[in-house]
Amino acid sequence: MMSKQEYFRTLSSQNSPRRLISASYFSLESMVVLVGLTASLLILPLILPPLPPPPFMLLLIPIGIMVLLMVLALMPSSSSSSSSSNAKHVTRTYM
Repeated sequence: MMSKQEYFRTLSSQNSPRRLISASYFSLESMVVLVGLTASLLILPLILPPLPPPPFMLLLIPIGIMVLLMVLALMPSSSSSSSSSNAKHVTRTYM
């Protein structure tokens, strides 16, 4: 059963006017910044001239970073055997 306090709280929350965006999420300053960034992203590409493509070697940098991250993610850990056995034991306990 609900207590009287919870009952009145649910009734008062149902009668309150609904807001589109809660004031606790965004402050006025952050809303101004977000609207300004959105407007600049929509307007500036129409005003600025198109840029030439970057050199081919510069395009290889993000690809190299991605390959390095994939190698590091798939590489087995090189920790000592005692710490890896402890980690396996802990994961078996909780899973």
